[in-house]
Amino acid sequence: MTQKITVIRGDGIGPEIMDATLHVLDQLGAGLEYEFADAGIVALEKHGDLMPKETLESIARNKVALKSPLTTPVGGGFTSINVSLRRHFDLYANVRPAISFPNTRSRYENINMITVRENTEGAYLAEGQEVSADGEVAVSGAKVTRKGSERVVRYAFELARATGRKKVTAVHKANIIKSTSGLFLNVAREVAANYPEIEFQEMIVDNACMQLVMRPEQFDVLVTTNLFGDIISDLCAGLVGGLGLAPGANIGENAAIFEAVHGTAPDIAGKGIANPCALLLAAAQMLDHIGQPQNAERLRKAIVATLEAKDSLTGDLGGTGTTMGFAKAIASRI
Repeated sequence: MTQKITVIRGDGIGPEIMDATLHVLDQLGAGLEYEFADAGIVALEKHGDLMPKETLESIARNKVALKSPLTTPVGGGFTSINVSLRRHFDLYANVRPAISFPNTRSRYENINMITVRENTEGAYLAEGQEVSADGEVAVSGAKVTRKGSERVVRYAFELARATGRKKVTAVHKANIIKSTSGLFLNVAREVAANYPEIEFQEMIVDNACMQLVMRPEQFDVLVTTNLFGDIISDLCAGLVGGLGLAPGANIGENAAIFEAVHGTAPDIAGKGIANPCALLLAAAQMLDHIGQPQNAERLRKAIVATLEAKDSLTGDLGGTGTTMGFAKAIASRI
């Protein structure tokens, strides 16, 4: 049985890492059918829109999308494409694993954690955002809801239960931001009471950042609000070698988008030297999501085996390989 997914090839290095990823997915024999759609600069040039209606319709129809990095032009009138997608499809949970891989620039050898970030509200909602006429004062509101907090915390606990993880840490700043962060923490405590088999921990965000650097092995699943999650998930990526190994999933009730969380890297676009691992790991998240955990594990093991063998690694991993050469080395180990 085939599963149709929307494929967005992206900007900059996006098409190169997507071609490499699809090559490996084809080798898996996962029964995927690709419906290609435009977004970003390519879409703006072809359709006059960063996110054409046809692309939104494709994602809504297929309910699953695999996306390379996109460029949002700098300047007024252009809204972040990623933020727009999350709001349009109500992709409330952003899921970012951080795992130590061999022969990388990982600072630690034993990290295996997941950050679950609320994805649609909080500080990034920026309600009432304004700058005074004299440019001296800027104001931006943050909104946290019981519904938004409850569903993302519940997702974190359900993810922990499904994957055999033992602890969920709610990261907050309720000691100072008693309204928004306080509501999130109170709801997290309520949800945690329904999962007695999973250890629940509360940690203030500044302490959490310090603990992540000093003793990251103590963490399993972290769940937090939008702004804190954005910062923490990048910090975790830095612990394991950088964004080149950082996948991300955006999960909603009716759609899910899987992506490499790094940028378009225009300085190396077209050179065929970009590391495809982040998008490949996002594809593994996608396979888990569509009910193919065995293929997801096959893919992850092939990536690890290729890293261990130092076979055709790209420059950021200390090798001299090409994007597609690296992908073919991974595919040969499927």
